[in-house]
Amino acid sequence: MMTAEKDRASTWFRDLRDQIVAAFEALEDSHHAGPFAEADAGRFEVTQTTRHSDDGSDAGGGLMSVMRGGRVFEKVGVNVSTVYGTLGVPAQQAMAARGVPGIEDDPRFWASGISLVAHMQNPHCPAVHMNTRMFWTPGAWWFGGGSDLNPCIEYDEDTAHFHATQKAHLDPHGDEHYPALKAWADEYFYIPHRKRARGVGGIFMDDRNSGDWEADFALTQDIGRAFLPAFVPLTEKRRTQPFSDADKDVQLVHRGLYAEYNLVYDRGTKFGLATGHDANAVLMSLPPLAKWV
Repeated sequence: MMTAEKDRASTWFRDLRDQIVAAFEALEDSHHAGPFAEADAGRFEVTQTTRHSDDGSDAGGGLMSVMRGGRVFEKVGVNVSTVYGTLGVPAQQAMAARGVPGIEDDPRFWASGISLVAHMQNPHCPAVHMNTRMFWTPGAWWFGGGSDLNPCIEYDEDTAHFHATQKAHLDPHGDEHYPALKAWADEYFYIPHRKRARGVGGIFMDDRNSGDWEADFALTQDIGRAFLPAFVPLTEKRRTQPFSDADKDVQLVHRGLYAEYNLVYDRGTKFGLATGHDANAVLMSLPPLAKWV
């Protein structure tokens, strides 16, 4: 049943959540000049989330942490959860189609992970997404996740820093990982009906099972560790820049792309809603304001 491994993974995701929440509140506290500096420093509102099986029994839950209307963050959510139970027929069929062994005969599952989406006050600051997770069924286990940058106003040096930081964290696990996970992100975070990517990419993996749980867990941890040094310096650099109404309009239109992707294509959104997790937590990724032309 991999009880010890499950405990280690869920504890790691919770610890990473705590680090990120503290870092983001520190960004709020340190923003003393530029747009929104006179506003109150934002703080996360933390809500316990719960999941129940069809018969009403406990099926896990987690923490939904959301900050709204801060100095730096217009809306940011950092969710962590550990859920378990029996997959419904649609989710079971989807897993079977992906080749998960034994899932057609035994639909039990366990999943734990962290998911983050940040929408910024200043349109010069890029929006960002990150998640890492572990999934278990009686016939298989795997890791997944990554992070990607979603600027509405692109800066080549910011994109270069984001990717270089991720590469530096992945290279100790093998030179092949960064180019493979970058290519996977480019493919996964693509919006077919718009014929464009939703941002400037990052890294992404899914169904990661090399047969060595320790190695795959270590890789997943470093994907998580790369996030703050990849993202925070960009926010510190851009949060004081002045912006125009036209810049804000560009940001709102770009957020529309983000909403479209998450509602139409994102695998995590579909899984969360299909398995009965708290809908507010699943849809936390949606921006507070968006615009379509």
